[in-house]
Amino acid sequence: MAGPVVHIDDLRRFPTAPEGGSGRFGVEVSPVGEALGLTGLGIMVMTVEPGKRAFPFHNHLGNDEAFVILEGEGTYRFGESEHAVRAGSICAAPKGGPDTAHQLINTGSGPLRYIGLSTTQDPDVVEYPDSGKYAAIAVAPGASFMEAHLKVIGRAEATLDYWDGEDI
Repeated sequence: MAGPVVHIDDLRRFPTAPEGGSGRFGVEVSPVGEALGLTGLGIMVMTVEPGKRAFPFHNHLGNDEAFVILEGEGTYRFGESEHAVRAGSICAAPKGGPDTAHQLINTGSGPLRYIGLSTTQDPDVVEYPDSGKYAAIAVAPGASFMEAHLKVIGRAEATLDYWDGEDI
């Protein structure tokens, strides 16, 4: 079992950025929940460099999230509004439709470092209002989003009839 205490500086770090992109997105992710042996609470430390966003603007239909800003400053997009954030700010991202879509953008001159907390309801559906995408994700029996048992990212234009492909 993992220990009951970890220090942020001792966590494994995973840089993530889309290949071949313009450099608009980029985040270093440090999983905390796994290091603490937690299975019902998602916790990650994220570090975003100036001018970057960690993830696309999105909302969850199955999970609540919250972000605690540890260092730096930025803009928190939430629905159709924007909010200035800095060290000590706490941002809510309740589950729901596009009015709860959210994104943190580093608008400062140094790193934006924050803790992301989430419920871990599985499966989850995520909508991306800026790009018109959705993701349907079933992690179990996988260990994480990246190792999800089922992960479909698409657009609704290809909506099929319920009986499509069935031998009826």
